[in-house]
Amino acid sequence: MQHPVKYEILHICKQTGARLGRVTTPHGSFMTPAFMPVGTQATVKGMSPEEVKEMGAGIILSNTYHLWMRPGNELVRKAGGLHKFMNWDRSILTDSGGFQVFSLATPKDIVEEGVHFRSHIDGSKHLLTPEKSIEIQNDLGADIIMAFDECCPYPSTHEYAARSQARTTRWLDRCLAAHKKADTQGLFGIIQGSMFEDLRKESAEAITSFDLPGYAIGGISVGEPAELFYKVLNCTTPLMPEDKPRYLMGVGTPDYLIEGAISGIDMFDCVLPTRLGRHGTILTDEGRKIVRDKKHEECFEPMDPGCSCYACQNYSAAYVRHLFKAGEIFGMRLATYHNIHFLLNLMERVREAIASDSLGDLRDEFFAKYAGARYNPYSGLER
Repeated sequence: MQHPVKYEILHICKQTGARLGRVTTPHGSFMTPAFMPVGTQATVKGMSPEEVKEMGAGIILSNTYHLWMRPGNELVRKAGGLHKFMNWDRSILTDSGGFQVFSLATPKDIVEEGVHFRSHIDGSKHLLTPEKSIEIQNDLGADIIMAFDECCPYPSTHEYAARSQARTTRWLDRCLAAHKKADTQGLFGIIQGSMFEDLRKESAEAITSFDLPGYAIGGISVGEPAELFYKVLNCTTPLMPEDKPRYLMGVGTPDYLIEGAISGIDMFDCVLPTRLGRHGTILTDEGRKIVRDKKHEECFEPMDPGCSCYACQNYSAAYVRHLFKAGEIFGMRLATYHNIHFLLNLMERVREAIASDSLGDLRDEFFAKYAGARYNPYSGLER
């Protein structure tokens, strides 16, 4: 089958085994490993599409559940699809809506047909099924769409996780049958199995048996300890095809991004940079910095000295702090701009290090400065 989303490996880091690659979609290509800014409701919060482009993003993520609830997938379809609706002409990935509806549902609401839930907007009752998720995503028109999977909570019993990952496979089969735009939208499957290695192996074998243009790891970075996160990541990634992009869902801390790339992951997404930015916290090479703290009241240096982003090149930490204390939206925008730029720039540094076979060195240099960085104990790299 000819897929609309293609992946090519350009270089393998001799030091770490990390992959430098390129993903091509109907709306262009982007280099990997890549961080995807999240535009939940057809906008990256606080940013214009032009600003996100100038920071170097080649792909963003939007949310199926939220766009279904408001303004509705049919309206977006009438507008010409998500790309035209939000004026974004590069690649878009939409998630299935599963994570959101599972957070609104109780265990008894999860049935073989789908998930019953109430809207967070008006409390109205809805049922999201694999078929409905694909219908919505077909209407939205993203380049990459995600299969509807059962999001297993943490912690879960082995018995529950086994039923959950088996259902995820059955739902993938239904997603494929419902997919009406396979020539223009690439459908990715999601590997589940909670924190159990045997279930991850079963799920990986089942999900990758479907001929899909890419595969994702779901159900980790959901509150488990770092060591357990790395254990599941490192047992799952080698089970994924080498010639397809590998997507680690919901991960965006700098240490996890670097270690994820070393583990062989190509795509990441997270709301972290925008959420932190709106609350006055920025990401730096040394860790998180709370810009609205009083200690920055007379700091007339950039928020992050040495950063090349628009916010740090033009405004002081004292000014940004003042904006937050005054309740001005521009402060949130500047902190958000910096955070997205920081992660996109970090991934550019990761790609350059892969190309020069020095990603292990970059990791050690970065982790020596970054507060709270958590090494992957399973990577096998000397430190």
